[in-house]
Amino acid sequence: MEEDFDMPPADEMNDFDMPDDNPVLKVGEEKEIGKQGLKKKLVKEGEGWDTPENGDEVEVHYTGTLLDGTKFDSSRDRGTPFKFTLGQGQVIKGWDQGIKTMKKGENSIFTIPPELAYGESGSPPTIPPNATLQFDVELLSWVSVKDICKDGGIFKKILIEGDKWENPKDLDEVLVKFEARLEDGTVVAKSDGVEFTVKEGYFCPAIAKAVKTMKKGEKVLLTVKPQYGFGENGKPASSDEGTVPPNASLQITLELVSWKTVSEVTDDKKVIKKTLKEGEGYERPNEGAIVKLKLIGKLQDGTLFIKKGHDDDEELFEFRTDEEQVIEGLDTTVMKMKKGEVAWVTIAPEYAFGSSESKQELAVVPPNSTVFYEIELVSFEKEKESWDMNTQEKIEGAGNKKEEGNALFKAGKYLRASKRYEKAAKYIEYDSSFDEEEKKQAKALKVTCNLNNAACKLKLKEYKEAEKLCTKVLELESRNVKALYRRAQAYINLADLDLAEFDIKKALEIDPDNRDVKLEYKTLKEKVKEYNKKEAKFYGNMFAKLNKLETAESNKATKAEAEPMSIDSKA
Repeated sequence: MEEDFDMPPADEMNDFDMPDDNPVLKVGEEKEIGKQGLKKKLVKEGEGWDTPENGDEVEVHYTGTLLDGTKFDSSRDRGTPFKFTLGQGQVIKGWDQGIKTMKKGENSIFTIPPELAYGESGSPPTIPPNATLQFDVELLSWVSVKDICKDGGIFKKILIEGDKWENPKDLDEVLVKFEARLEDGTVVAKSDGVEFTVKEGYFCPAIAKAVKTMKKGEKVLLTVKPQYGFGENGKPASSDEGTVPPNASLQITLELVSWKTVSEVTDDKKVIKKTLKEGEGYERPNEGAIVKLKLIGKLQDGTLFIKKGHDDDEELFEFRTDEEQVIEGLDTTVMKMKKGEVAWVTIAPEYAFGSSESKQELAVVPPNSTVFYEIELVSFEKEKESWDMNTQEKIEGAGNKKEEGNALFKAGKYLRASKRYEKAAKYIEYDSSFDEEEKKQAKALKVTCNLNNAACKLKLKEYKEAEKLCTKVLELESRNVKALYRRAQAYINLADLDLAEFDIKKALEIDPDNRDVKLEYKTLKEKVKEYNKKEAKFYGNMFAKLNKLETAESNKATKAEAEPMSIDSKA
C-alpha cells in the first residue's frame, strides 16, 4: 500500500504566499492584504475579535513617512486623534482597506503602494509622484454606523450598547424613548416613553425598521432619508408634533427601553401569547407534566370567569398537560412557558370553548367566545423522559402510552392517539441494554404501536407517514398481514397501484381467507379499472387533438400548393 502524503504543519502552511483580505498576524510579522500590494505589519495586538466595518466612524493616531523615513504628517505631533468614516472615500484607498482589518487598541504599520495612495500626481509638496508610503496607525476606537436597509435610507449610529443579543420581532410590543429633529435642529416629535407593536410602527417607518435591529437598552442616532420619513408629502403639525416639510431628512435619537415578546402559539395564529415577565432557565413542561398556575380568565368585555391561586389561602390551579383537562389553547400555551413566566394569552373560540356555552367558576362563557388569560407558571413537574428510565420502566411506560392511545383512537381522537403511539415507540426505540425477554416485549410493543399509529395516519390522511410506519413493522416482521394491508391502503391513496397490488397479493398468500384484505383487493381492482378508463380517455382526447391538428396542417399545405406564388410588382 502506498504511503499517504503528509499534510504540512499549520506553521508551514502559513508560509504560502497567498494574499488575504484580513490575515492573522503575530507581532512583528508582515503580510499582504488583498491583491493590490498593500502590506500590514503588526506592532501591537488589539482587543477581542471585532473590527470596524464600512460606514463606521473610526478614531486613530498615525504617523506617515516615505520609504526613506521622511515624515510628512502625524496626528501624534498635533496631539489630536484623527476621525473619519470608513469606506466612504474620505481617506486614501489603502487606509480604507487596511484599517478595517484592525482591532480596538491595535498598532500596525501599513506599506501602501502609489495605486492605493496618491498615485502619479502625489500630494505636493510633501509627497512626490508614484510614492509608496508607510503609516504607523493605532486604532483608538470606533462608533458602529450601520446602513440598516442597505440602500442608504437609514444610517444607525450606536450611542449606547444594549444588553444580550435578542432583537424585537414584528409581533412584539416595544417601549421606546425618542426625539426627532429636522436637519436644522428643529424638534418635530419627542416622547419619554411610548409603546407600540413593531409591525404597526410609530411616527415614521424608520423607527420600526431600526427597532428590529436593536437590543434592550440600546440607544442610537438615526439619519433618516425622506423615503423612510414622510416622503414627498411631508407631515402637517398636530397638537404635540411639529411640521415635517416635504422631502425632509430627519435625525432621530432612539432608545429601546424594553419589549414584551409576542408569539404565535398555533400555526393558524389563533392562540397568541404576550410575555409580561420572562421566566427562568430553558426548561418547559412536556406532554404529561403536572403544572401549577396562577390564573385569571376574562371575556372580551372584561367579565371575569375564573380566578385561581391569587389569594394567599387559595390553592394554585393544577392540571396535567395533554390530557384534555383544560381547553386546548391553555394546554398548548403552558407547554411553551418557563417557570416563573407571566403571560397574557388570547385564545380564539376554536381553541377555547367552541360553539357551546360553558359554565365556569365565576361566569358563563357564551358560545363562540374569544377568551383571555393571564397565566403565571409557578411550577411544573415534567413527565419522566425515556433517558431517565431503566429498561423495565421503559417497557411499562410504552405499554401505558399504548393503552392511552387505544382509548383515544376508540374515541375518534386520532391526532392525540398518534402522539401516544409515537411516544410509546420512542421509549423502546433503543433496546441494546435490554435482556432477551425485554427485547421480545419491546419488539411486540414496537409492532403494535407502529401498526396502530399507521391506522391513525390513515384516518388523518397522512398516507406517506402511514406507509413509513408499516415499512418499519415489516422490517421486524416481514409476514405481518396487517402491515401489508395498511401499507396497501396507503399506496392506493398515494396512487402507487402496482405497489399496493404487490402488498395485497403477498398478504393473501400468507392469509388467503382474510376478509379485510379481500375487500381491499376489490377496491384496488376498481381503482385500477377507473385509472385505466381515465388514462384511455386522456390518450383518446390527446390522439383526437393530434389527428385534428394533422388534418388542419394537411389542408393548409394543399391550399398553399394550389395558390401561385405572388411577386411584388412594385419592385
